[in-house]
Amino acid sequence: MALTTLISFKLSLLNPLHHHHQRIKSSKLQLSNVGISHQHRMVTSMNHHLVPKYPFLLPSCNGHNPKLRFHSCGQVGAQKGYASSGEEPQSRVSDTSTYQEEFSWSSVVFPFLFPALGGLLFGYDIGATSGATISLQSPELSGIAWFNLSAIQLGLVVSGSLYGALLGSLLAYAVADFLGRKRQLIVAALLYVLGGSITAYAPELNVLLAGRLLYGLGIGLAMHGAPLYIAETCPSQIRGTLVSLKELFIVLGILLGYFVGSFEINAVGGWRFMYGFSAPIAVLMGLGMLSLPPSPRWLLLRAVQGKGSFQDLKEKAILSLSKLRGRPPGDKESEKQIEESLVSLKSAYADQESEGSFLEVFQGANLKAFIIGGGLVLFQQITGQPSVLYYAGPILQSAGFSAAADATKVSVVIGLFKLLMTWIAVLKVDDLGRRPLLIGGVTGIALSLALLSAYYKFLGGFPLIAVAALLLYVGSYQVSFGPISWLMVSEIFPLRTRGRGISLAVLTNFASNAVVTFAFSPLKELLGAENLFLLFGAIALLSLIFVISSVPETKGLSLEDIESKILK
Repeated sequence: MALTTLISFKLSLLNPLHHHHQRIKSSKLQLSNVGISHQHRMVTSMNHHLVPKYPFLLPSCNGHNPKLRFHSCGQVGAQKGYASSGEEPQSRVSDTSTYQEEFSWSSVVFPFLFPALGGLLFGYDIGATSGATISLQSPELSGIAWFNLSAIQLGLVVSGSLYGALLGSLLAYAVADFLGRKRQLIVAALLYVLGGSITAYAPELNVLLAGRLLYGLGIGLAMHGAPLYIAETCPSQIRGTLVSLKELFIVLGILLGYFVGSFEINAVGGWRFMYGFSAPIAVLMGLGMLSLPPSPRWLLLRAVQGKGSFQDLKEKAILSLSKLRGRPPGDKESEKQIEESLVSLKSAYADQESEGSFLEVFQGANLKAFIIGGGLVLFQQITGQPSVLYYAGPILQSAGFSAAADATKVSVVIGLFKLLMTWIAVLKVDDLGRRPLLIGGVTGIALSLALLSAYYKFLGGFPLIAVAALLLYVGSYQVSFGPISWLMVSEIFPLRTRGRGISLAVLTNFASNAVVTFAFSPLKELLGAENLFLLFGAIALLSLIFVISSVPETKGLSLEDIESKILK
């Protein structure tokens, strides 16, 4: 109910744009003949009345099909005319962003919810591990004889799922387009169940580490498949909200892990329950994905690539779209959209190989997409995100917010604040856009890191400054890099290479996370906390320059618009 209310509220905000759209139409008909023929103006005017009601796949303007060009390319041609007449370019963008697709609430909720559980289980592992490592090493409460772990063994327990996620990202690069988004998430759910169960019942350390690795494989596949499935199946006007809500589910998972850890921290063998609690959630995720249709965009891509019976894949895509939009099976509107989408895809790939080379993601428009998406997830990690929160407990304790024994409660406080700020990002991402949130958030990250450095250098007597800086860092991250990076990754790659491109972005994310986590202690010892935060602040400034110079605005554009207008 909360999700439907949120979406309804956000769609109501878009209604005034309809009247603005009508005014734009009127002004277009009154333009002079400079740069636009009479016939072109007539087609442009008709486009506003005859544009498809459900623009599932707005075709690109490639000039191969007059019918499709009648729906979308007339606008582009008119826009060129506006440029010659000196009209402000910004007003043109709103034309493409006011198309609204009709859908039923239930058809939106479930295709989002079950993939998002994959993100929740990733966050849960982070939260549960913080309590499980304490329980695991306790002579009285671990319930095992091998509790006396070395630093290396404990490090492997903590990072085992991270290295599994790295392997899962590599696996996704190789098999994601073959499996499809739906089956990939089902496999991820199975790995979550196996990993969580094996870890919970581990009789010795090696079995525990094997379970952690399997769980991490599930993380790698889920963090790749979930944004793909959500972005490819939801209506474009709420895509930003839903993909950002997936980040909210990660934070919810962290909070859930903290709560379960705090309840079980004094139980004998409590670490087993902390890790095992993920298994029933994973079962729910797997059963939910079984009930959902495959991504229509993936089915059409397979059809165009000749990876099965063309007619069968086309019919499956029609049925899938009908189910996703809450329409009768095989309805005429879905059939029309799929037909138009197929023509667009065929013309887009007419002069290319059916599948492309293994390294195609590093060429042309695909490389541009990877620089944007990979750059965002890289800066997301190397601005210190895995490390700054290590100081959360000591900073809050120094300000008198908790005693040393209340570390789990401190974690819950930080988690609740992360949740609040992520919710703000979810509410605003489709209204303000991606770039404003990124620019504002990254600026806040740089400022907070400068304040933390100053605290450790010469402001040690003012702990409230450190608390404010810590909360500023957490809040700024959760309205910028946290949700927006994954949203942009899910949007920016062309359909042809989307599976491989997102798997590389996920790999970049986990690899940089591992490097920062590994290098944190040596760098802290070498540079000191004050200089380490200063280094992270300098990297944050570089990331701000990257966002301003390289990251485009994708608010309101369909995935096909992004491919044709931004990448090409």
